[in-house]
Amino acid sequence: MQAARWSDLPNWSDDDLVAAWPVFLQSCRGMASKPHWPAWAGVCEDARKLPASDARTIREFFESRFEPFLLTNPEGSTTGLVTGYYEPLLRGSRARSSKYAQPVLGVPPDLLTIDLSEVHPDLKNMRLRGRLQGNKVVPYYSRAEIVSKGLEKSFPERVLLWVDDPVELFFLQIQGSGRVKLPDGSMVRLGYADQNGHPYKAIGKVLADRGELPIEQVSMQGIQAWARANPSRLNELLNSNPSYVFFREMPVRGNGNEGPLGALGIPLTPGRSIAVDARHVPLGAPVFLATTQPNTTAPLTRLVYAQDTGGAIRGVVRADFFWGFGAEAGAQAGRMKQSGQMWVLLPLGAAPK
Repeated sequence: MQAARWSDLPNWSDDDLVAAWPVFLQSCRGMASKPHWPAWAGVCEDARKLPASDARTIREFFESRFEPFLLTNPEGSTTGLVTGYYEPLLRGSRARSSKYAQPVLGVPPDLLTIDLSEVHPDLKNMRLRGRLQGNKVVPYYSRAEIVSKGLEKSFPERVLLWVDDPVELFFLQIQGSGRVKLPDGSMVRLGYADQNGHPYKAIGKVLADRGELPIEQVSMQGIQAWARANPSRLNELLNSNPSYVFFREMPVRGNGNEGPLGALGIPLTPGRSIAVDARHVPLGAPVFLATTQPNTTAPLTRLVYAQDTGGAIRGVVRADFFWGFGAEAGAQAGRMKQSGQMWVLLPLGAAPK
């Protein structure tokens, strides 16, 4: 982190901080149970006393109680990749049928999660996933193994739902949360529960490396189009990504307007929540993001909050921008692959040594 000035943040004075303010208070609620809470308790307590509609007071609060730090990659560059994600809508059923044949799995009972920080403090935030084979812990099954062995047959009680489209199920796993509309019109929300421990591999890059999809067409929409045109090769492509995500059912609150829960344990806010690499950005922290709108050079500069994480979100200057729920949000998220800069805002006195 490089110390910066408020004047370094492009269009900082133009952002609608009144719109961003409730999201900050949400972050404070989420951080209250985190180890870094002592550094934030004071500013969060004072923030609750401020008028939520007074833009000038809110801006003065940030500028007097926080310091901006420019995030910088290990090699010294200050730009990185900004992608987008959203909450998709799938169609499914509680019962398997010829139409609904793709299982959405909960966490299998044989999946072990080993917290390495209990072995050594330097391994904080590091976890291993595996399974027992005799008296040895071995890696858990890869995506290809989960599909080929039919894990849903081994643990039928862990099948949450059946959906109709393997491609949409794959993208649900990438997004980490979503909703499923059942035949009776009711809605089920799914949230991330765990992962099989294998590294994420982008299937768009696989297609580009093979020369089957031009690099400029590597987007969610481009991959979906390839899948529709090559159904017999779909499983082989999906299995090139060994990572597999397991889900849990979550309540749909607030007439469906409330966002899904992120890694901070609070609902995500469209346009104001991002996923980050928590090894470099404290969860809950305000982050000023300077990037561009998907597939354009139009500026997208605003205060957002680090409220989520993701398997593909690795690195210092790296963010995943939450667009919201539904097809329109998906269209924006699927096209977003921009360059950007990030300034994390830390309370006075909480600067890294």
